[in-house]
Amino acid sequence: MKGSVIIVGFFILGVLAGLFHVLPMEIIKSDVSFYVLCALMFCVGFSAGNNPQTIRNFRSLNPRLVFLPLMTVSGTLAASALVSVLFPDRSAADCMAVGAGFGYYSLSSIFITEYKGAELGTVALLSNVMREMITLLCAPLLVRWFGNLAPISSGGATTMDTTLPVISRCSGQEFVVVSIFHGFVVDFSVPFLVTFFCSF
Repeated sequence: MKGSVIIVGFFILGVLAGLFHVLPMEIIKSDVSFYVLCALMFCVGFSAGNNPQTIRNFRSLNPRLVFLPLMTVSGTLAASALVSVLFPDRSAADCMAVGAGFGYYSLSSIFITEYKGAELGTVALLSNVMREMITLLCAPLLVRWFGNLAPISSGGATTMDTTLPVISRCSGQEFVVVSIFHGFVVDFSVPFLVTFFCSF
């Protein structure tokens, strides 16, 4: 929760900096966001490769639960495509690109801003921050209404880091491995799916 508040705070700070022209336009028009994105991708790959426990956790996973990330991805993309009906000025591909962030707001919003512009990038940031915050705040209700796997699916790419503690507390310790596996697979899909839908 604290991490989400910090991210929203930086977003508001960025909006204010843009409104009052705090940063020189040369920086804004340069390739800084591309290099930040490359650094972010390196950090994601490094953290995944640097954790040997992740591979051991995958080996102990129930084979049927391998389909959970696939259902999260397909359900999110289907819902995103349906939402495009409410926004005639946005294509289904645009809405699916936003949905394909799966809560990974820092990465997806930079990608979408690079490909589709700042407006859709901002929508992606807010949409994915809201997904994480809903999971953090509503996990007990999700478990009560929809079962132990619901907050894992709701958390999307965040279930191996920021939402893992609340999932562990609400769904139970036995779902920690599932949550880590789910987060890893969905997290890995974000750059591929976002860039794919942004190409339309």
